[in-house]
Amino acid sequence: MNNLRNHVLLIGNLGQDVELKKFDNGNHVARVTLATNESYKKDNEWITETQWHRIVAWGKSAERMATQLKKGNQVAIQGKLKYNIFEDKEGVKRTIAEIVVNEFMLTGSKKEAAAPVA
Repeated sequence: MNNLRNHVLLIGNLGQDVELKKFDNGNHVARVTLATNESYKKDNEWITETQWHRIVAWGKSAERMATQLKKGNQVAIQGKLKYNIFEDKEGVKRTIAEIVVNEFMLTGSKKEAAAPVA
């Protein structure tokens, strides 16, 4: 039940290719942005709103994301929400929300999913 306390599930499209960074200790971190869309009707016209999310993965998940995903892919991300607080150059406190990946799955059409993974 503890996994339900901070649980995020998003399905969207990658806004860029995955950026993979390897540290001296052999660990990996992957970063990417994910766009989720919500559509609604207003005054007989469909409106689509896009929300952008920062996605971070560590270790084997990071390596797999870097090899299996590319810009534009539709992907399901399951993870937890984490807030990073820092001070910018002007001394102003800033907060960035990130989704830390536990699991991910390439989704979309069968044609997309069947495409060879580099």
